Amino acid sequence: MKPTFKIRIFSTYFFILLFSSNFLIASVPQKGEPLNLLESYFHRVYESIDFHGNQVKYEIFEKGLKGFLLLKSKGELSAEKDIITIIDFSQTSKNNRLWVIDLKNRKVLFNSLVAHGRNTGNEFARNFSNIPQSFQSSLGFYVTGDTYHGKHGLSLYLNGKEKGINDNAKNRAIVMHGADYVSRDFISRYGRLGRSLGCPAVPMTNYKQIIGSISNKTCLFIYHPTSIYQRTSSILKEELSITSALIKNVFGNLFSNVDVVARDDEFTE
Repeated sequence: MKPTFKIRIFSTYFFILLFSSNFLIASVPQKGEPLNLLESYFHRVYESIDFHGNQVKYEIFEKGLKGFLLLKSKGELSAEKDIITIIDFSQTSKNNRLWVIDLKNRKVLFNSLVAHGRNTGNEFARNFSNIPQSFQSSLGFYVTGDTYHGKHGLSLYLNGKEKGINDNAKNRAIVMHGADYVSRDFISRYGRLGRSLGCPAVPMTNYKQIIGSISNKTCLFIYHPTSIYQRTSSILKEELSITSALIKNVFGNLFSNVDVVARDDEFTE
C-alpha cells in the first residue's frame, strides 16, 4: 500500500471520528439547559419574570409551578387569577422569603418577610409538623380559601392539599394573617423575625394587600429542602400531564407564537 493511500484512509477515519465526537458532545444537555419540552417552558416563564433583584431559586420555582399546573388542571384553582405564592423556608427569617407572582403577567406583586412557627426554629426553619398543638409550620401545597376577620384582624383560610403533610391545616387553625412581630424593627431588636404558632404570618404594613391578592383559590407553596417532604409529597411525585391549551391560557402571549402550543397534544413530565 502506498503511503499516500494510507494517509487518505487515516484522514477519512479521523474526519468521521471528529464529526461523531462533535455530534455526541452537541447531543448531551449542557449544564443549566432544559431537559425536555415542558421544562423549557418553565425556564422561559422563569426568565421572563422581573424579580427586582431578589429571585426565588429556579429549582423551587419549578416545583411550585408544577404543583400550580397540576392543581389548575384538576380545577382546584381560580379561573380568574393565575397567581402563585412561594415561601422559601430554607432562607433566614431576616430575608424577604415570600413571593406573590402573577404568572399571566409575569410580575412579582409582593416580596415580603414571612414568619414560621415557634417550634419550627429560631432564625432558620428546621422542623415541620402536621400535628395539632405542635406550633410548627407545615410544608407543601395549599389552596387559599375565603377571608375572615378574627383575633388577628383580616385573615385567610388555607386548605392543605397534601395528606399527612399539611391536610390538618384547617383543624390546626393554620391561616395567613398579619403580625407586629413580622417587621424589620423586630429583626433589628432581636436578630431574627418573630414566630407564629404555625401560621405564615406577614407584615402589618401590607398584610391586607397580600391577603386580598391571593385569596379565593390561588396556589400557595411552602418549601424547605428537608428530604422527608421531598420523598413523601404526593404532588411532587405525581406525574404531570397537561394540555397545551392550559399552558397557553395561563401564560398568555408568552407562548402565542410557539407552534407546539397551538396544537392539542399533551406535555408529560
